[in-house]
Amino acid sequence: MIARIALIHAVTVAMDPVRDAFRRLWPEAFCTNLLDDSLSADRERDGLLTAAMAARIETLADYAAGAGADGILFTCSAFGTAIEQAAARQPIPVLKPNEAMFEAALDAGNEIGMLAIFAPAVDGMEEEFRELARARGRGGATIRTVCVPEAMAALRGGDVAAHNRLLAQAAPVLAGCDAVLLAHLSTSRAEQAVSAAISRSVQTSPAAAVRKLRDAIRPAQTLASAPDSR
Repeated sequence: MIARIALIHAVTVAMDPVRDAFRRLWPEAFCTNLLDDSLSADRERDGLLTAAMAARIETLADYAAGAGADGILFTCSAFGTAIEQAAARQPIPVLKPNEAMFEAALDAGNEIGMLAIFAPAVDGMEEEFRELARARGRGGATIRTVCVPEAMAALRGGDVAAHNRLLAQAAPVLAGCDAVLLAHLSTSRAEQAVSAAISRSVQTSPAAAVRKLRDAIRPAQTLASAPDSR
């Protein structure tokens, strides 16, 4: 059985990194794409996640599930609580882009650094990290974020080299952390540059998200396809 995965995007710059991760880690999955780039623009304009935006996130998830998706991956990190609400309505796995990366980060230690480029996403992501840490009995874990909005401007302008360079220049501030996270799927492009700038584990969200979704769906498909032994 070929898994059908719906990728739901609010920014175009997240699309290539997640596609690359699927090609490397789960090439047999059939990925479809939904894009509403007005969501990120509205989130940046309003400065908070509104009820109207949350309703739009739920509508996108409903559409993807109704189109036959076996799983859904949202690729924008600025809509965490809305994605959680959407996930609660669905009978299939629905993932936030960063949750698997946060789980891996906690395995690395208690002092976590994060490089971000989209400021509206930061507060929500940090709270998600703290909630996960508390749920795992790791209430002492901390996260420190450095936001580099100039890198987002460079990426939107098509200058990937400048995006990577700016993040690498900012990274040494977090050199004392146990691990450094590249906050968004789009920032995973800078993994090599940031890794060269600091001697710490650098973690990205696309690979972690694909692995988590794959591991959630494959066993369910195997069980569904097994012959009835009654």
